[in-house]
Amino acid sequence: MDKKETATKEDLMAVVSLFENMGILYWVDGGWGVDLLAGKQTRDHRDIDINFDAQYTEMLLDILSKHGYKVETDWKPVRIELYSDEYGYLDIHPFVLNDDGTSKQADLEGGWYEFEKDYFGSAVFEGRTIPCISLKGQKIFHSGYELRDKDKHDLSVLESISE
Repeated sequence: MDKKETATKEDLMAVVSLFENMGILYWVDGGWGVDLLAGKQTRDHRDIDINFDAQYTEMLLDILSKHGYKVETDWKPVRIELYSDEYGYLDIHPFVLNDDGTSKQADLEGGWYEFEKDYFGSAVFEGRTIPCISLKGQKIFHSGYELRDKDKHDLSVLESISE
């Protein structure tokens, strides 16, 4: 059976509902995070990226398993990619949250990426307020690597929002 290679708006809303029902802090990141800031879908997405409170990693994996997700790529503590026949790909990123609102994420070399508190926000999408990476955070997250076509598209969307 072919795998679902597109994460639709309906998939996004179902995943957001799942995270809200769990009661853990999370933020939509990646391409869907850009589209949340834009208030509309601007391109197709292969997956849904979610940053979340790292202290709930095992609980989250257990709940996602009960909802049909299976781990495809396990790069803990950096990221875990899962797949569900119903909702497609989900890429989760554990963030260690600090009391002052800043956070950090493990990198593949054993170090940390450090994030300011203003990298995290929310946006209204389809009449719903959804936690997501802020405009400032998205611009930073779209730097420091060779941009793919979809990254260039996302940056142009981010630029149009900030004008």
